[in-house]
Amino acid sequence: MAAMLGRKVDTALWARRPDLAARMRTGRHNPEYVTGVELPAAVSPTGSLADALEGAEAVVMAVPSHGFREVLLRARPHLPAGAPVVSLTKGMEQGTHLRMTEVVADVAPGHPVGVLTGPNLVQEIVEGHPTASVVAGFDDALGAELQQLFSTDRFRVYTNPDVTGCELAGSLKNVMAIAAGMADGMGFGDNTRGALITRGLAELTRLGVALGGQPLTFAGLAGMGDLVATCISPKSRNRYVGEQLGKGRTLADITAETRWVAEGVRTSTVVVELSAEVGVETPIAEQVVAVLYEGKRAADVLTDLMARVMKAELHGIGV
Repeated sequence: MAAMLGRKVDTALWARRPDLAARMRTGRHNPEYVTGVELPAAVSPTGSLADALEGAEAVVMAVPSHGFREVLLRARPHLPAGAPVVSLTKGMEQGTHLRMTEVVADVAPGHPVGVLTGPNLVQEIVEGHPTASVVAGFDDALGAELQQLFSTDRFRVYTNPDVTGCELAGSLKNVMAIAAGMADGMGFGDNTRGALITRGLAELTRLGVALGGQPLTFAGLAGMGDLVATCISPKSRNRYVGEQLGKGRTLADITAETRWVAEGVRTSTVVVELSAEVGVETPIAEQVVAVLYEGKRAADVLTDLMARVMKAELHGIGV
């Protein structure tokens, strides 16, 4: 995102490791996470949050959910008054069950807050593949400004007032992508994938609407669009984790070999806990949690899902 924004405006890029920030300043690329992408001259990498935030007209948070609050607490003294905070994080806070915009409201009240989300696989964005996204949660005037800021000739941005639905969709779809990856890892075909994606959409819509999201949001870019991309793409981190689980590997082995974060691993427990609180069935998420944390074999997941009590297709969706 910094590389994309840096082609339009001056952009400060903060890295939590000063040594990585220094390497990006001199080499003009990120040698560890997004290789082969040159940072524009207008991007200024820094290891200092104070320097990164000085004079900022907008703050974009691309921090994994488990570190989001900590980084924001460190950033709070340096946030320019009234600067909008845009979350790119597709996860939920463990323990509190808060969405990232709710974390911002808790830690840094007084700042307009929203989310940018959609079918936005990192490597394809930086390579300039055409895609679309949604910016949600701001009033009409600010939303239009941010829409213009993020839009390029290859990155089309829509506005949506439903920050709750957009944020929940972006978080919940990661759990479904782990399930889809498990099916791929076990060698199942397109019928299985199609069924899982469709029932995954029904599941995240049921829970998302129960938690305050708008039904149509889940049929849009933040919902169906992101779900499809994340469930089918070999570039999807969450799908990759599921695929490896489907091949019989353990979560510990998978995470030990990767630098990046698959948000669905942590979000899965939050989804199951929230579904219990509001009385919504989330059978796919429950099976993902069982494999990730309870020692269940991925090979047993689809058998158990297929053996569930027969129901009407639209049962509980509320649309």
